[in-house]
Amino acid sequence: MIDLGMDLGEIVEVVVRAASIIVAFIALPLLLGQTEHKVMAHMQGRLGPMYPGGFHGWAQLVADGAKFAQKEEIIPAAADRSIFRIAPAVSLLPYAVALTAVPLSADLVGADLDCGLLFVLAAMSVGVLGPLMAGWSSANKYALLGGLRAGAQLLAYELPMVLAAASVAMAAGTLSLTGIAQAWEPWWLLWQAPAALVFLTAGLAELQRPPFDLPIADSELVVGPYTEYAGLRFAFFLLAEYAGAVVLSALFTVLFLGGWQGPFDDVLGPVWTLLKTGLMGIVIIWLRVSWPRTREDQLQRLAWTLLVPLSLAQLVLTAVVVVAV
Repeated sequence: MIDLGMDLGEIVEVVVRAASIIVAFIALPLLLGQTEHKVMAHMQGRLGPMYPGGFHGWAQLVADGAKFAQKEEIIPAAADRSIFRIAPAVSLLPYAVALTAVPLSADLVGADLDCGLLFVLAAMSVGVLGPLMAGWSSANKYALLGGLRAGAQLLAYELPMVLAAASVAMAAGTLSLTGIAQAWEPWWLLWQAPAALVFLTAGLAELQRPPFDLPIADSELVVGPYTEYAGLRFAFFLLAEYAGAVVLSALFTVLFLGGWQGPFDDVLGPVWTLLKTGLMGIVIIWLRVSWPRTREDQLQRLAWTLLVPLSLAQLVLTAVVVVAV
C-alpha cells in the first residue's frame, strides 16, 4: 500500500528546494551585479551609479534592466538563427544546475551528491559552450575569435582548477561538498593556500572575468562573441557572468573557507556561507578594478608554466600529508 502522505511530503520538499534554488539563482547574480556597480564606483571615483533613484543609487539595476528590455533585438542575416537564439540560455543554465549541489549548511542543499564536487565542476565547464555557440553562429569574425579565445581559456585553466579542487577533496577524503565542508579545519587556510590561489585564478579565467577577459576585449574584438547581441539576449550573457561568479564564490567558500563553519554555526550556518560567498564576490570585483587585462601569451603561460605545476605540487603535498597523518 502506498503511503500517500509520505509521497506528498516528498513532493512538497522537492518543490520547495527547487523554488529556493530558482530564487537564489535569480536574486544572487542580480545582487552581485548591483554590488559591482557600487564597489567600482567607489574605487574608481565615479559618481554616476550613485544617483539613480535617490539613496545611494538603488535604482541603477532597475534602470539597466529597463534599458536592455527596450532595446531592439537584431539577428544578422547570415547568422545561424537557431544557434544564435539558444546560445544565451546555454551560457546561463549550467550555473543554475551547478548551484543545486552547493550547500548552504549540512541540511540546506538542493541535492547532496556523493560526487558533488565533480558535478559542479562539470556543470561550470559546460557554460563555455554559450560563448562558443554565440561566436560561431554570429557570422562575425570578431565574434568567432572571441568564442575561440573562450574555448582556449577553458582548455588551459580547467586542468589547474580541477587539480586544485582535487587537493581539497583528497584532504577531506570525500567528493561530497557537504563532506568537504564538514571535514574542513582552520589550518587548511595555510597548507591549502596555494590550491586556493590556483582555484580562484583558474575560475576567473574560465568565467572570462578581468583580468582574463580577452574573449570580450573591447579594444580589439568589440565585445567578442557577444558583438551581434542586443537587448535581453545580451543581458542573459551578463547575467550568466554574474551567476558564474556567484557559483565560483560559493564553491570557493565550501572548499577553502569551511562553508557554514563559524561561531554558532548550528543556527547561523547559512548566514556564514552567504557572508563568505559575498566576501569572495567583492574580492572578484576588486580584482576587476585593480588588475589590467593580460595578453593572450601571458594568459597561456600563466596556466601551463605556473598554475599547473603549482597545483600538481600541492596535490603531491596533500597526498604526503594525508598518508603521514
